[in-house]
Amino acid sequence: MSRIGRMPIAIPAGVSVDIAENNKVTVKGPKGTLERVLPAEMEISKEGEEIVVKRPNDLKKMKSLHGLTRTLINNMVIGVTEGYQKVLEVNGVGYRAAKQGNKLNLALGYSHPVDMTDPEGITTTVDGNKIIVSGIDKEKVGQYAAEIREKRAPEPYKGKGIKYADEVIRRKVGKTGKK
Repeated sequence: MSRIGRMPIAIPAGVSVDIAENNKVTVKGPKGTLERVLPAEMEISKEGEEIVVKRPNDLKKMKSLHGLTRTLINNMVIGVTEGYQKVLEVNGVGYRAAKQGNKLNLALGYSHPVDMTDPEGITTTVDGNKIIVSGIDKEKVGQYAAEIREKRAPEPYKGKGIKYADEVIRRKVGKTGKK
């Protein structure tokens, strides 16, 4: 039995979960509403104040979908109650980030400024050299943070670029002179 899949998901106060046909799950909470169509093979049921996910058989595909389905629902519940955020750091001389309305302006050593528009449901804030990406959908927050990082990924010699706050960059030793 999947260790993650068999754990029930507790529904906190102020959150409503609706399960429609074809496993369309809608989660409403204080921060917003998320909906997602989950694999049709899984049995998703609401038992009192918790959600239970069951699988029909022990095929390898069903075992992997079991844990995935439970985690996706749990991420939706956490998203509408607490929300998600990713923190990025801009490192390097002359590299900076600024916010204008819903646009993120990045100066990353290119001959032109890089402008990024916040996707729907995602907000970014700039605090010094930190960019904080936040929203209720874990997948969208992670994707947008990855797109920002991709504009200038950190390099291994000086560590310049955009990195996640908890990311460790493996540094390399530069050139050595002739003797």
